[in-house]
Amino acid sequence: MNLDLSASFDTLNQMGRAFAALLPNLIIALLVLLVARVVAGAAGRVVERIVEKTDRPANVSLVMGRLTRWAVFVLGLLVALTIAVPSFNAGTLIGALGVSGVAIGFAFKDIFQNLLAGLLLLLTRPFQIGDVISSGAHDGTVEDIQVRATLVRTVDNRLVVIPNSDLYTNRVVVLTSKPTRRGEVVVGIGYGEDIEQAKRIVLDAISGLPQLEREPAPAVYATELADSSVNLSVRFWVGPKTGRDLLGATDAVIVAIKKALDAANVEIAYPTQTLLLQRQVAASQATARADAASEPQGD
Repeated sequence: MNLDLSASFDTLNQMGRAFAALLPNLIIALLVLLVARVVAGAAGRVVERIVEKTDRPANVSLVMGRLTRWAVFVLGLLVALTIAVPSFNAGTLIGALGVSGVAIGFAFKDIFQNLLAGLLLLLTRPFQIGDVISSGAHDGTVEDIQVRATLVRTVDNRLVVIPNSDLYTNRVVVLTSKPTRRGEVVVGIGYGEDIEQAKRIVLDAISGLPQLEREPAPAVYATELADSSVNLSVRFWVGPKTGRDLLGATDAVIVAIKKALDAANVEIAYPTQTLLLQRQVAASQATARADAASEPQGD
């Protein structure tokens, strides 16, 4: 049985000639990719230096540099594809992407949303690395602001990864937006105590604490006539000179107030309740009726 391989050899011969004709284009396309990579790296470094001169955080310059590198490299890749495959053009690629663009958009909606929110957070800077923020149920120090998420370290040393879209669309409280922070402690004194004297005692007790700022000075205000006490609001400030440890400052204020009021024999009121059992109520009512019956009747 004789096999005719002439057709196969002809096909291989045609493929070899086509590859030989395409080889120069492939070499040029490869050189274009190498040049695009070098240019992308240089452009990224230039953008990083330009952004750094605008006093933006380091994260902003890094992100803008990476985006520039990717944009230049993708442009070089399109040019290389056009050289390697002459029938290829950007319109063909856009048409191909348009077929599945809607599906891709829905699939990566959250990723694109977090990406855009991250860029806006880096550019607008509502908070910076090192700030203490409160978002939802999470309070902590911002450790890093990335393109997709923000890393927050809580007071109990847990790392919380919060999507940037949540921080951009929801309410965020920046606790360290100013160098000073105000703390408050409520103290209840008995109704029989002298309010002005109690205020002077409290102010003298906390004015010398090293954890508090001298300016603005601490202040005490009578704010409420409660059920069992007269409530005094003790307000004080902590800041960069004395440290931002508001919890530690609050602890020092409470201890100093308690010691000073105890030494001055000023009553610190606490809630009291009177419970009457049913038998006691009945006995009280019977006694009241007996007293009323024993009273002399008028003419």
